[in-house]
Amino acid sequence: MLDLTRLQALRAVATFGTVTAAAGALHCTPSAISQHLAKLERETKATLVEKDGRTLRLTEAGRVLVEHAGRVLAAVEEAEAALAAHRETVSGRLSIASFPTACRGLLPHALRVLGRDHPRLEPTVQEADRAACFDGLLRGTVDVALIDEWLEIPVTYPAGVANVELGLDVGDLVLPADHRLAAFDGPVSLDEVRDERWIGSKPGTVCSEWLARMVPGVRATILVNEFETQLTFVAEGLGVAFVPRLARTALPAGVVARPIAPEAARRVSVAWRASAGGRPAIGATVAALRDAWQHRAVFPAPFAWNAGHDIIHVV
Repeated sequence: MLDLTRLQALRAVATFGTVTAAAGALHCTPSAISQHLAKLERETKATLVEKDGRTLRLTEAGRVLVEHAGRVLAAVEEAEAALAAHRETVSGRLSIASFPTACRGLLPHALRVLGRDHPRLEPTVQEADRAACFDGLLRGTVDVALIDEWLEIPVTYPAGVANVELGLDVGDLVLPADHRLAAFDGPVSLDEVRDERWIGSKPGTVCSEWLARMVPGVRATILVNEFETQLTFVAEGLGVAFVPRLARTALPAGVVARPIAPEAARRVSVAWRASAGGRPAIGATVAALRDAWQHRAVFPAPFAWNAGHDIIHVV
């Protein structure tokens, strides 16, 4: 019978490309990974990996075994989750990845709730963009991820990843207080500010892609990803910006926020591997994040809250 630890080692090498990287992902030594691979090759009587420069490449036999190993390890994770659910104990390590705004706006509250209600749980946090969150979930280095998705740019979740929506984070146009539209009564059309000096996120980010779609031809002259920094530039009268409400608890002096028409919002969701969905730690973390969402002090208006029944999506 094939050893699960050795299958994990082979899959990690296939995923990360080197023995050193695989060892880091599995929290063991490179020597241990090499030993697991050697023993697995003896067990299967097949060459599973071969050198390709500084990396390792799977042989055809290795690719076949890794494909099956993925299904086997997913089934084991499901069994472990079911056993953990049977014990109903929220404990152990849990890795959380999150896009930057939610890192600041949601996770401090959620971690406090988890620490209070589940002291045996050991959560860790890393800030990451959406691609890195999905990558971590698929590699098994992330257990729970916070994902943002502009409604105009829908996201396709990877196979085997489940998700549930927290709610919608509405975005507003932020302007210097002396701007001609600062006191405008009603939502501002983006057509009215197309030719303004814009402060935006760096190219390649989700928010930059959204702005380019919503205001075609716009060119931001100041590019910073941190929304709090964008607000400081607006306060100095250097341009206008589009800022989601989750990104701010208050506005600095000299800045006003105006709703836009049509309204723009991004969906904020929690994602996890479907095979691990039965772990009490996953359920507790999702609950803590929902509590953080509901208790978030938002300026200047509340979030739209998904008050209906949970809808868990599994791809």
